[in-house]
Formats: sequence, C-alpha cells, structure tokens
Amino acid sequence: MLIGEFAQRAGLSQDTVRFYVRKGLLTPQVGARGGRNPYQIFSERDVSTALMIRFAQSLGMPLKEIAGIASELSSEGLSVEREIEIIDTQVARLEQKAADLSTLLDYLRAKRDWMARGKPGDEPRFAEDGLCLATITVPVSGHD
Repeated sequence: MLIGEFAQRAGLSQDTVRFYVRKGLLTPQVGARGGRNPYQIFSERDVSTALMIRFAQSLGMPLKEIAGIASELSSEGLSVEREIEIIDTQVARLEQKAADLSTLLDYLRAKRDWMARGKPGDEPRFAEDGLCLATITVPVSGHD
C-alpha cells in the first residue's frame, strides 16, 4: 500500500509516516514508479509496527529508545534477557506513572472535597515531594 492508505490504516498523518521513515522506525519497500522520488510501499507488518510505536509512545517510551530497540531487533535480534530488560524498564515506568496519577487523583479529590465543603481552612496543595497536603477538617456534630 502507498503512503496515503498506510497513514490512514495506521492512524497517522503522512508527515508522521515520513518522519518515522527518516528515523528508521519504518522501512517500507521502494517501488519502481515515482522517478526521482520512488514510491514507498508499506505492508501489513508496517501497519503493526506503526501501531506498536504509537502504543509504546503512549506508555512514555521516547522515540529515540524505540528506534534503538528497532535497530537492535533488525541487526542482531533480541535475546530473551534483553526482551525481559526492556519489559522490566517499561513496567517500572508504568508503575511510576500509576503512582503519579494516584497522587494527582488524591489532590483533585481533596480539592473537590475542600470546595464542596465551602473552602474551609487552607486549600489543598502539592508539596515539593509531590504529595498532596490537605487540611482535612471533620465537622463535629456534638452528638457523640
């Protein structure tokens, strides 16, 4: 398939496809047509590769790292140990991202609750360590 169809199938812009090709992330076949600028012909495997690249990016993996792994894979292959190392790195990144999201959720919940109570006391805020510092005031009913 040519770049337009490929871009549509992969959910990418043609500029992004060209960028991925320049960076060596995608290696389409070169067709005979097109003169000085021969047509690039993409396969179903290229679609899978593009989807994997986008997914890896969404998990926080930088393109430079993705390109490095792709280069390793195409030149010498990946040993089981190397695959495990890559997966462990991604698991650690995702665990950190999950912890960061949990901290953000705690902050947003504390702020929402503070606002719902009429903004009594100090506003919840982030500390330097990323933890949410919230002054939680529990109404005392006097009917204990």
